[in-house]
Amino acid sequence: MTTTHYKRPLPNTAVAFASPEGRQLFAEALTTDGMVGYFPLAEQFHTQSEPAYCGLGSLVMALNALAIDPGRLWKGAWRWFAEDMLDCCLPLAEIRERGLSIDELACLARCNGAEVTVERADTNNLGAWRDALQSAASGDAIIVASYDRAAVGQTGSGHFSPVGGFHASRDLVLILDVARFKYPPHWVSAEHLWQAMQADDPAIGRARGWIALRRSARTNAHALSAACKR
Repeated sequence: MTTTHYKRPLPNTAVAFASPEGRQLFAEALTTDGMVGYFPLAEQFHTQSEPAYCGLGSLVMALNALAIDPGRLWKGAWRWFAEDMLDCCLPLAEIRERGLSIDELACLARCNGAEVTVERADTNNLGAWRDALQSAASGDAIIVASYDRAAVGQTGSGHFSPVGGFHASRDLVLILDVARFKYPPHWVSAEHLWQAMQADDPAIGRARGWIALRRSARTNAHALSAACKR
């Protein structure tokens, strides 16, 4: 008999966003400008369409939240980013089979019109991580975290999801988990998540980390994507 799954319980180190405590954390962070970046992401909240598409799902949210025009049709007359459009660096069939590394996700973001900074977590950059969270909280950038689920008490291994907010006084980060069939959005310790990003990605033998995305004023997604395919 095939075993099927419907969601997972969050570990006790995480606080569900919709719980009374989670709503209280949201309200507190809202008063200290820790949730400015939440709203454009919430408008685009997306569930990854394949088990290995957490990177693509996170990137779709980020590109649409940044209001980057893809310059090419999605459906009918509409231009919009969807996961099946993000194939300028790797074939979708390959991504569906093995997922993405953080550098491959950065490549996809750049060739679709975003300015991208990649940071790998290490034992010396907790301060840089908190600075990145403040940047995301203020709406200056969108942060996508690459972390080991097992290291934060969840099932699975490598995962990507956007950061939706930062409660600085409690040092808690809101993860807008794109695997919504598995876990809801939730608050976790910023330091604990940073530690989970230090785990090596076995596919490349290097630590995970985070990417910061901003809208580029100098390029358009269609021209970059076409250039990548040459």
